[in-house]
Amino acid sequence: MIKHLTCIACPNGCQLEVDEAGGHVIKVTGNKCEKGAAYARQEVEDPTRILTSTVLAKGLELKLVPVRTSQPIPKARLFEGIAAIRELKLGRPVKAGEIIVKNFLGLAADLIAARTVHLPE
Repeated sequence: MIKHLTCIACPNGCQLEVDEAGGHVIKVTGNKCEKGAAYARQEVEDPTRILTSTVLAKGLELKLVPVRTSQPIPKARLFEGIAAIRELKLGRPVKAGEIIVKNFLGLAADLIAARTVHLPE
């Protein structure tokens, strides 16, 4: 099966043609550098994404605190991550980059605050 992807590994934005079978890459064409082949392989065989969302805040200056994972997680687990985030409530001030949940979903990625949020004045 042929898949068409636009590479995002470098500024070239190559139009990749990926021949794959059974979830495994057989051949990649259209890439101008090796990053394109690696990107295609990762995107077809084990796609990952940074999860960004918001956590409900109680007693803080914002009602929702923006959060993200510290590294990409499997794309297949994004909805599970969103459901887990919906269960969280944050009642303490946080600084941008501070860990909200360590080892989120057991994936070796932390859920971190994407913005500093204080108590209301």
